[in-house]
Amino acid sequence: MSEAISEPPVEPEAGVTSGSDDAGDASAPPHKPRRRGSRGGRNRKRPASGAAAVETPSDDADPRPELPERMSENRPSAEAAERALVRKPQIGDSRPAPARSSRPSPGSDGDEAPAPARKRRRRGGRGRSAAARTAEAARDDEPVELDEETLERRRGRERKGRPVGRYLMCVHVRPHATQIAVLEGRSLIEFYVSRPQDDISQIHGNIYLGKVQNVLPGMEAAFVDIGTPKNAVLYRGDVQYDPEDVVEKGEARIEHLLRAGQTILCQVTKNPIGTKGARLTQEVSLPGRFVVLIPNSTTYGISKRLTDEERKRLRRILDEVKPANHGLIVRTAAEGATAEELRRDVRRLLRQWESIEAVAKRSKSPALLYREPDLAVRVIREEFNRNYRGVVIDDVALHAEVQEYVTSLIPELADRVELYDDDETLPIFERHHVHEQLHKALDRKVWLPSGGSIIIERTEALTVIDVNTGKNVGTSNLEETVFRNNLEAAEEIARQLRLRDIGGIIVIDFIDMEIKKNREEVLKAFKDALARDKTRTQVFEISDLGLVEMTRKRVSEGLVESFSGICPTCAGRGIVLDDSLL
Repeated sequence: MSEAISEPPVEPEAGVTSGSDDAGDASAPPHKPRRRGSRGGRNRKRPASGAAAVETPSDDADPRPELPERMSENRPSAEAAERALVRKPQIGDSRPAPARSSRPSPGSDGDEAPAPARKRRRRGGRGRSAAARTAEAARDDEPVELDEETLERRRGRERKGRPVGRYLMCVHVRPHATQIAVLEGRSLIEFYVSRPQDDISQIHGNIYLGKVQNVLPGMEAAFVDIGTPKNAVLYRGDVQYDPEDVVEKGEARIEHLLRAGQTILCQVTKNPIGTKGARLTQEVSLPGRFVVLIPNSTTYGISKRLTDEERKRLRRILDEVKPANHGLIVRTAAEGATAEELRRDVRRLLRQWESIEAVAKRSKSPALLYREPDLAVRVIREEFNRNYRGVVIDDVALHAEVQEYVTSLIPELADRVELYDDDETLPIFERHHVHEQLHKALDRKVWLPSGGSIIIERTEALTVIDVNTGKNVGTSNLEETVFRNNLEAAEEIARQLRLRDIGGIIVIDFIDMEIKKNREEVLKAFKDALARDKTRTQVFEISDLGLVEMTRKRVSEGLVESFSGICPTCAGRGIVLDDSLL
């Protein structure tokens, strides 16, 4: 029998010969030639030789592979990731659940065993659903009460009984996605896409109970399993520790602070992008409307965008409401907030943190402890103020949720949240001319008002933007034509970077200008246009080659990636090789 096992499976003669020899033996039972597979069967005697050592691990082995040491090896396949998107990830999963095996276990007679109930229980995590073990965002029971004078001061400007503001937010809800467009006047400046229960790619702000997989001293980083297909990365600078707990002398290294298999509480500060996993920090922060709570920290600060008088007023209030053993940061939205509003915001965040700690104590890593609210609520929490003339939502359920949130935290702006009328003949995006601007934002070429154009090309390392005069022939001279064209391009490039959410290194090739004053004017106009972007940017001077180098913080994959996928024919290269010449 050992010969039959050692022979390659492509030569069936070995198994036939072995069976015929056994059949020729008079003492052998007649059912001996009937084999149930090479991995065991009914009434089959297991040899005590080395063959048993070969078969036994195969019977008892876990079908799920161990987590790899390197991020580039043994990752879940595209099919597994797709299954994870369809099935809502459960608390405690470290990867998409493996498919149920259809083969009978050794010693069974081929009938179905009562295993499904046991597997179903393991997926749910000790009989409880994932939602029951995830902390939810705390809400105030009653809206804050403000006097009429305060409400009137915060309500914003109105004209003929209608709110007046610079911005408008349009929320379009579909069964498979929620889209949010932010308009400045009639120009589209920001666009967000959120898919329901996307716990793989849109996890910024989520809090996890993770398990350290391996520590890399050479990279000063550790890879942490948080239940997503790709391990997240935690850098040395984001590790929180007590210096008294470090035994080694000198500067504490990451291998002294973390070890493989250790359970840590961490928060996602950057979504996974491309082949890179999410970025983590151990300094957890819970954002509210007016303040940000930093548990177990001594951080204490007030937004620098506020005036000195307002900072002094808020500091006096902060000394009264600051909780013990926790840090607080006052946000720009706290301008004009009363002491009671700040106190209620802090109490709400403390209840939320206590709920997260309670879930962490009864959870097993890796586990999701807290999920950020829906995208519409997050954007309103971060952006909505009296400069918005309204928030228009075309979904009844989401409108009710947003209305409740705004009434509870921003009562003076509750009347600016509107439900889009179903009687309108046009959808919400077509009514506000979002569709046509969105199609232009997905194109590589953008036309300028005077006839010029800009070309946006994204690569693995950086984004390149080329400015062309195109159909712009000017009127007076070449220098003036180029200068005016570059001014238009500077304004449009700043808008496109914000709309397309392009991050990383960006190189802009403006048309060469001979006069130094013109170059300085174009660079100043570009920096002024970028100042309206809330994402951090850094712009360098124009080089000798006429190039402007800049960086923009990368928050997500970008607008184009949220609407597209990799081409199966060219694998994203944009070309198809001629195989006949190879």
